[in-house]
Amino acid sequence: MHKHIVQSEEWAQVKTKYGSQAIKVGEIYYTKHKIPKTKFYYAYCPRVDPSKIDFDELKASLKRNKCVGLTFDVPNVVKGSEEEVRSLKIFKKYCKKSIRSEFAIANYLLDLRPPEEELFQKMHKKHRYNTRYAMKKGVEVELAETKEDFDGFYDVLKETAVRQNYFVRPKEYYELIWETMHPKDMCHILTAKFEGETLGSWMLFIYENVLYYPYGGSSEEHRNLFASNALGWESIRFGKSKGCELFDMWGAAKNPEDKSDAYYGFTNFKSKFNGKHVVYIDSYDLIINWPVHHIFTRLNNFRWKLLELGLIK
Repeated sequence: MHKHIVQSEEWAQVKTKYGSQAIKVGEIYYTKHKIPKTKFYYAYCPRVDPSKIDFDELKASLKRNKCVGLTFDVPNVVKGSEEEVRSLKIFKKYCKKSIRSEFAIANYLLDLRPPEEELFQKMHKKHRYNTRYAMKKGVEVELAETKEDFDGFYDVLKETAVRQNYFVRPKEYYELIWETMHPKDMCHILTAKFEGETLGSWMLFIYENVLYYPYGGSSEEHRNLFASNALGWESIRFGKSKGCELFDMWGAAKNPEDKSDAYYGFTNFKSKFNGKHVVYIDSYDLIINWPVHHIFTRLNNFRWKLLELGLIK
């Protein structure tokens, strides 16, 4: 099991700077968030390794910080793995299942240790063709270095979110990630361009020999040039050049064949890089104040549904 980047000290720094105080308890981090019009907070702890949790210390910390409970959002434990039974035993002892998850419950993980030639040949033939076509037609993939490069990334991220109707955070959030983690060689942006025009851009993370693809977008212009295929392949090559052994693609639909799933489009795209489709164990809540937690979680679940539908911002 790899330690996820959202449990890193650097990610905690980003969250605290953005306004969600990150608190370390033993080997894990959680963030605290104010519940409007109350004196209480709720806590959020994503992609945690359950074996690293000191529940006595954690409960004491949550009480000190007036948190009504904490959500272990999609723990970093794959169903069917050796860690599953042990992890579920831990959570069932101290927690109850959450009513929703924020992280995607499934993912694609690609082993980057084989040679480049082997990785390329094992991609879906359509991806191989489209990647070659993009390069042949003059699509170039560049590393971002300047503020202008970052702006280009956010522009296509926002454009894609509007086109596909999904939630993205304000520009300041991604800018803070970039400014905090890029100097530490933990965050990079790859941008695909054609004749100087940005066609697609991905923000990548690197942490403990794992490459992550959390955020990205593409332009409607020149879609026939398959810039996203070139970006995907060059991201793999970039990860290998940085010594990464695993490509964590951040999220996918639980059932890759379900075309009605909102995640189907990018799941289908990611699947063609020949990674392993995995499903994680459920999210769990550690509850400190039962009455307030019960009311809050249901109201918050409703708020997220409105956000996902684009009815509120």
